[in-house]
Amino acid sequence: MPEIRHEPVAPTRTRLLPPGAEIDAHRHDDHQIVYAGRGVLAVTTSTGTWIAPGTRAIWVPAGTAHAHQAHGELVLHTLGLPASDNPLGLDEPAVLTVGPLLRELILAYTRTPRDESPERGRLLAVLLDQLRASPQQPLHLPAPADSRLAAVCDLLRTDPADGRTLAELGRGTGASDRTLSRLFRAELGMTFPQWRTQLRLYQALVLLADDVPVTAVAHRCGWSSASAFIDVFRRAFGHTPGTAAGRLGG
Repeated sequence: MPEIRHEPVAPTRTRLLPPGAEIDAHRHDDHQIVYAGRGVLAVTTSTGTWIAPGTRAIWVPAGTAHAHQAHGELVLHTLGLPASDNPLGLDEPAVLTVGPLLRELILAYTRTPRDESPERGRLLAVLLDQLRASPQQPLHLPAPADSRLAAVCDLLRTDPADGRTLAELGRGTGASDRTLSRLFRAELGMTFPQWRTQLRLYQALVLLADDVPVTAVAHRCGWSSASAFIDVFRRAFGHTPGTAAGRLGG
């Protein structure tokens, strides 16, 4: 990451960011919840990237250096909480499920003026209750440290549709598939197929945010057919890519 700005207070607000816009690395003394009301949001730290379409929010603990990137036209909702108030008990970033009620609570709280009224306090209390009940989701692309593993990951980031085996991808790195498989588990906490699927889902969300048709997304991200892509996407997000495209743009 480049030089990290220190912004003590995590703002509670709504911002519109154009496609491709970035917010450079910074950190807050507060916890922060970030949510994409429209578009897809990527939050990157030194340990990887967290991805959030409109059915997910990202928890960023106080003191965590992070950068944002917008995919599609992004309506960014951010909600700051004091470092002493950690309703989730999480010390690492996490992706949380956002249901219809939690979505409306986040939209309402981040759009209204910041004040100390009892009504706003009650709104926040219900919002935090909903957050505590939100399951975490594994929408995370961990960043590798080993140079051999990083080389393989970079190849797939460049072309998610690359269908080569781990042994084939590793030939230019000087590492065997057994070594690379061990590194995937030790450094990234997942198997090679799991990481590649996460990467492909991330790229699929980015392409859907840019209004790429579902069939083309499936092809460009490496699925054998649109139906195979739809099945994996539905299991990951609970709805179809066609539904997602409407949410990301609407």
